[in-house]
Amino acid sequence: MPFRAQGSPNAVKRGRTPPPEETFEEASFLKALGEKQKPVSVKLMDGQTVRGWIEYYDKYMVRLTREGEPNLFIFKHEIMYIAEDGGAKK
Repeated sequence: MPFRAQGSPNAVKRGRTPPPEETFEEASFLKALGEKQKPVSVKLMDGQTVRGWIEYYDKYMVRLTREGEPNLFIFKHEIMYIAEDGGAKK
């Protein structure tokens, strides 16, 4: 059953405005992680999680540097989320 607003169908919506689609904070977040070489976990859309630190990023991809494993270039559209890991870089 679809949601229907109560009252007149021509009534003006009132209340909270929805959050913006884009906050423009992505670049500053990735820059801060890269400059400090903070360890991160990157959850991919296929469910896989990879760990390392962000060495480089641009509009379309992120380079994840890993110790003892190959570095990865990951397209942003394949990333579900990036989270800081608790520990410091070794």
